Amino acid sequence: MARILIVEARFYDHLNDMLIAGACAAIEGAGHQAEIVTVPGALEVPGAIAMAAETGRYDAYVALGVVIRGETYHFEIVSNESARGVMALTMDGLAIGNGILTTENEAQAIHRADPGQLDKGGGAAMAALAMLKLRERFG
Repeated sequence: MARILIVEARFYDHLNDMLIAGACAAIEGAGHQAEIVTVPGALEVPGAIAMAAETGRYDAYVALGVVIRGETYHFEIVSNESARGVMALTMDGLAIGNGILTTENEAQAIHRADPGQLDKGGGAAMAALAMLKLRERFG
């Protein structure tokens, strides 16, 4: 049984609840165990994963959060830098599924987060598990 850490950027409670429901269902459905830690925003997700990785307690990670475009350039910074940080950790060999949604509006976010629709939380969890299997294969 793998130990999976879900790192969620809790900014939109109702959207995060859907992402977490999908991720937990996928992880538990695959016979693994999930733990959840919450950070303030998407920019903090890579840092939290890096800190957790140093402990050696987790086999894989799921990054969850929602960034909705606003009126300023801040959307691009948060979207790009959180993705860059997660990708850098993946390139360092961590098994991570990135489920940080970047959308134009709340309707798009709901469609992607809802486990009954696109289930991006579940998809991110399955990506993390796939990367874990790949890492195990390559030793």
